[in-house]
Amino acid sequence: MNLNYKKVLEKAEEYKPDMSKFLREMIAIPSRSGQEKEIILRIKEEMTKVGFDQVRIDPMGNILGYIGEGKHLIAMDAHVDTVGVGEEKLWEYDPYEGYEDEEIVFGRGASDQKGGMASLVYAGKIIKELHLEDDYTLLVTGTVQEEDCDGLCWQYLIQEEKIKPEFVVITEPTSGKICRGQRGRMEIKVTTEGISCHGSVPEKGDNAIYKMTPILKELSELNKNLKEDNFLGKGSLAVTEIFSESPSRCSIPDKCTISIDRRLVTGETWEEALEQIKGLASVKGAGAEASVYSYAYPSYTGLVYPAQNYFPTWVLEEEHPVCQTLVEVHKGLFGEEPLIGKWAFSTNGVSIMGRYDIPCVGFGPGQEDQAHVPNEKTWKKELVKAAAMYVTIPIIYVSNYL
Repeated sequence: MNLNYKKVLEKAEEYKPDMSKFLREMIAIPSRSGQEKEIILRIKEEMTKVGFDQVRIDPMGNILGYIGEGKHLIAMDAHVDTVGVGEEKLWEYDPYEGYEDEEIVFGRGASDQKGGMASLVYAGKIIKELHLEDDYTLLVTGTVQEEDCDGLCWQYLIQEEKIKPEFVVITEPTSGKICRGQRGRMEIKVTTEGISCHGSVPEKGDNAIYKMTPILKELSELNKNLKEDNFLGKGSLAVTEIFSESPSRCSIPDKCTISIDRRLVTGETWEEALEQIKGLASVKGAGAEASVYSYAYPSYTGLVYPAQNYFPTWVLEEEHPVCQTLVEVHKGLFGEEPLIGKWAFSTNGVSIMGRYDIPCVGFGPGQEDQAHVPNEKTWKKELVKAAAMYVTIPIIYVSNYL
């Protein structure tokens, strides 16, 4: 196929106002995990309007939009749920009403990650208008529950819907670079148990919080000595929550639980990471229990798809044809070598590549440091660049590597 990079870029620029408008309309629809119904319906409306060949919503509530009928299935993914807004007084404008000027679109989800969906939908429109269909089928997925349980949606798509693309482009914000991996993660809980008594005579009880104290100290030391990877950086461990149970506020607590966010690098397994904690002298001394959290919350459709809160590490080699496809497309469109790096945070790639070994690579509008912060925004020029990339990636892949 005779691909005209300039024409693709011109079309993407032409649709900048439409992408910005669509993004603002998505931002205006709150869509916490498990509450995505209205945003999914809005995306379905837009996909249908711009000419997707097929649009459907699966039983979990993910939206699937198809372009073309070629034999090579290529997927591009954007999760459409967001975190909450936190303390509203920290926002300069209403986080859902949003704001825009000539350069930015403002509001919850602008970068993380409704901007990716805006670019994907209009990439589909450009493919249809420029007749750039080839021997591929492009699947655009708007996925749910990522913020609460990253990758759960793709476990469902792969296991239940039997969708197995040749590769997936993840459209999380990448700060202009191509991302080819991320650390894995797991959510661990540690529980100590004691004996409650009246707070006026604490010596008659066994304080579960006090039993947790040496564990906290030893976990802090363990974090300093975790494995380091040349590409992904260092594994990490952070205590993120603490809970206690007692008969009342004037009673000694008989149970204390902490939550641990554990980030994993290549070569670390969830079993080994859990055993590191179980093996601590303080954990053994307190008789504490350590285990991995599980997730079993309904999607907005009511479907419950249980999973363990373990999200595997994944890394795509820089020389892999999928990564090199994005490099070539970036050079062709923008005349410069892209930066290639990794995400600090976690993505749906933990299932797609981490569990199922389907190649993943990332390029998305927005800046990584905008994720989960007040006054979140994205840049309109990045919506344009991302849309142009999404149009071109399948064509170059089919032309060069198949």
